[in-house]
Amino acid sequence: MNKRDIEPFFAALKAATPSPQTELEYTTVFELLTAVLLSAQATDVGVNKATRKLFPVANTPQAILDLGLEGLESHIKTIGLYRSKAKHLMQTCRMLVELHGGQVPRTREALEALPGVGRKTANVVLNVAFGEPTMAVDTHIFRVGNRTGLAPGRNPLEVEKQLMKRVPDAYAVDSHHWLILLGRYVCQARKPRCWECVVSRYCDFTPKTPAP
Repeated sequence: MNKRDIEPFFAALKAATPSPQTELEYTTVFELLTAVLLSAQATDVGVNKATRKLFPVANTPQAILDLGLEGLESHIKTIGLYRSKAKHLMQTCRMLVELHGGQVPRTREALEALPGVGRKTANVVLNVAFGEPTMAVDTHIFRVGNRTGLAPGRNPLEVEKQLMKRVPDAYAVDSHHWLILLGRYVCQARKPRCWECVVSRYCDFTPKTPAP
């Protein structure tokens, strides 16, 4: 993608969705961290279905610990890989209580030290909860970055670094939401919906997919 097309690319995404939000449901920073940790290889819809049952019962690190591993598993068993996720979440809650006074830390280093929290999860928390201009590259953003030519890369970290360089400052905080929504609903893996894409004119992907 030509550098001159990047600003209008994001301007068009902003015009279409002025205030993008994560589709994960949460009311506190800890609930957000929990939801993102549970969302690996799972859909936001599936995670929300589970957390609607979990959060009314336990939505703090200590409350999760009080549930116990089996109790936690029973609430999230509809999510893929729920056993390993439950184990990681319990370990994370223990660290939050013992090292951070039950609060979610605000630094990347501290977040990535939590079990089950990798770079992508840390980026989501830093961006959504704390307003940091981070880029959480999931499968959707990886695809959009490469397909559009906005941020080509061989792996998520390369795409992330390209995006951090190329996204204009004015769009930095919300850019990862726009790109996720674009990839999830329009620039889909098997058949991109180019005929309804608001940024198709700036995209390097050819040939454009025609309307059915």
